[in-house]
Amino acid sequence: MTLTNPPDPTNDGAATSTRRTSRARPAARGARAARTFRAAGALPATLATLAALAAFPVAAFAQDAPPDPYLWLEEVEGERALAWAVAQSDATLAEFEALPVFGELEQAVLEVIGSLDRIAYPSIRGAHLYNFWTDPEHPRGVYRRTTWDGYLSRAPDWEIVLDIDALAEAEGVPWAYGGMSCLEPEHRHCLVRLSRGGADATEIREFDLQRAAFVEGGFFLPEAKGGAVFVDPETVLAATDFGEGTLTTSGYPRQVRRWKRGQPVGEAEVLYEAPETDMVVSAGTWKIGDRTLGVVSHAHTIFERTVHLVADGGLVEIDTPADASTFVFGDQLVVRTVSEWSVGGRTFAPATVAAMNVHDFLAGKRDFAVVAESGGKRVVQWASATQDHLLVSVLDNVQGELWRYTRRQGGEWSREQLPAPGMGSVSVVAASDEHNRFFFTYSSFTQPSTLYLAQEDGAVREVRRMPAMFMSDDLVAEQHHARSADGTEVPFFVVHKKGVPHDGSNATLLTAYGGFQIPRTASYSAVVGRAWMERGGVYVLANIRGGGEFGPAWWTAALKENRQRAYDDFLAVAEWLVDHGLTSPEHLGIQGGSNGGLLVGAAMTQRPDLFNAVVSQVPLLDMRRYHKLLAGASWMAEYGDPDNPDDWAYIGKYSPYQNVDPEVRYPRALFTTTTRDDRVHPGHARKMAAKMTDMGHDVLYFENTEGGHGAGVTPAQRARMYALIYAYLWTQLGGAPSVS
Repeated sequence: MTLTNPPDPTNDGAATSTRRTSRARPAARGARAARTFRAAGALPATLATLAALAAFPVAAFAQDAPPDPYLWLEEVEGERALAWAVAQSDATLAEFEALPVFGELEQAVLEVIGSLDRIAYPSIRGAHLYNFWTDPEHPRGVYRRTTWDGYLSRAPDWEIVLDIDALAEAEGVPWAYGGMSCLEPEHRHCLVRLSRGGADATEIREFDLQRAAFVEGGFFLPEAKGGAVFVDPETVLAATDFGEGTLTTSGYPRQVRRWKRGQPVGEAEVLYEAPETDMVVSAGTWKIGDRTLGVVSHAHTIFERTVHLVADGGLVEIDTPADASTFVFGDQLVVRTVSEWSVGGRTFAPATVAAMNVHDFLAGKRDFAVVAESGGKRVVQWASATQDHLLVSVLDNVQGELWRYTRRQGGEWSREQLPAPGMGSVSVVAASDEHNRFFFTYSSFTQPSTLYLAQEDGAVREVRRMPAMFMSDDLVAEQHHARSADGTEVPFFVVHKKGVPHDGSNATLLTAYGGFQIPRTASYSAVVGRAWMERGGVYVLANIRGGGEFGPAWWTAALKENRQRAYDDFLAVAEWLVDHGLTSPEHLGIQGGSNGGLLVGAAMTQRPDLFNAVVSQVPLLDMRRYHKLLAGASWMAEYGDPDNPDDWAYIGKYSPYQNVDPEVRYPRALFTTTTRDDRVHPGHARKMAAKMTDMGHDVLYFENTEGGHGAGVTPAQRARMYALIYAYLWTQLGGAPSVS
């Protein structure tokens, strides 16, 4: 199945015209766009020494609140706002670049993210394996291919298909590769997505994969959020910005059009149009037998969607649950449930994979059978497919497993677990419905990623093993549980050196996500390992409510009016670390990105006494206006509607921007973002830093011109961002020891 995916959640301006649409003025080109914003601090460092606050005031209802004096910072490329961002970024970077540890960290991080020994993860397209690769000669990357035999020989002869650095230089645009979709089974007619500076909005161009060249006069869509897929060599289904009135209030496409070769896109047939207040529509394909059929997916909210098959007689609604995942595998229609589903005389529990014959389904039958189901702390996460097998990912107490299911004669499903060690993550890397070979990977906090090939005969062989990127022989990984405010047991992982003292002296970094059903699992991070753990830092990953670690109920437990539970879980883990002597508030730092940036912002404003460092990356922080900024309206199903007084009553209690107090002493926080983040508006981080600075708080700010909803496009940009973050953490939490 091919599907142009709707944007990931937060992990997705003008002063009063708040939502920058996909047609916003592009970033400046050439050298100016390529330079990195440098960053900002102001006042002397402070330590959080206040006792825990017993209660927090609820910010005034949005419509009655005084005007926001920092709205001008929402003008993403406004002259005044950019000048502020540059000045703040320059100051921050100058402060930390002056420290010896900064250069040491920058070099160490660049070595691991730019290592030529890292695994070249493949994607499968017909007879070739493809890979996107960056190196010192190609910092923006090349898309390349080799044969199966070449790849498995460990010395592949790579052929460059598309050189993004050469394209960026030739066109004077800071392009980042955004992916490629191709029409099966020839894999010749393709659509390449190119992003300016890593933003979600992409330019789409037709590409001939056999000739490794763009098609002159071929299909082309200008920069916008959305996507397109081929359904046959002469026809594309497109979902994009077609002009006035064709975007939702979230800034995403609300139309799918059937576009014929040579036809102006404005004249293409409108197949489907969603209400403006819904989230997005997207286009994809299902392969049923020897036919490739178009699919229209209408996301009413970020969690609920209706799927339509583009059939000969028009659109056919696939009436599976709106919150479920649905796809076709061979002759089977596969559904992974989120909520309980009663159909065909039986009821399927949440987090169940069920399937039935797709032709029977289209004929009106509903005799689904269970393939895989959850139970207790064992949760089915997702499913994908090869030619004859369903591949099902499972988390068992937040430890990864991968199972291969096969449908036997008579309709029964057999299963076998793919071999992998415990307390780690197992993921499918590449699979195809053209055969049964597929790649999967395993890693843990201390074991480097290992790539395996499951072969046609079912046997599994190791293909690549990443060399150790940091010293881990003396590291141990443990799983513990903390009791949250309502008594819920919250699991978390702790990684530290053997024999660390329990005297509160350890520099400790706590992180979590806690939203959108997204699980955080044990995995190998060369950056965290090299910059933090091998230097003696303790690393803690908390599996708080709001995530998907224990299935849908774990997510909904912290939804909307229950959001505070996620923050209570996080604070409970922090208190456990202090109570057990692993660290102390002076040596405890927290870090989170996107929704995780909101998490650490809320933790900072609610318990400033508990931390001495806060890293809030590409964050949501102004929850009064988040739904008016970029993709924010699409997340109201997660957070609620600030314009609804009932919703604001609970949102206002935790929104960091509204609850920061000039009379409270906060840890010296670091806020980071990128100018090209068109998912979570950079105004969140900008305004929080400016407001806290004007209140007299000492804060740091750093903004990268490129990077989209991330840390940068090139290895050098990312290495500088990570060096800044870890130099800050070591400075705040207890020095920066060198690795001997």
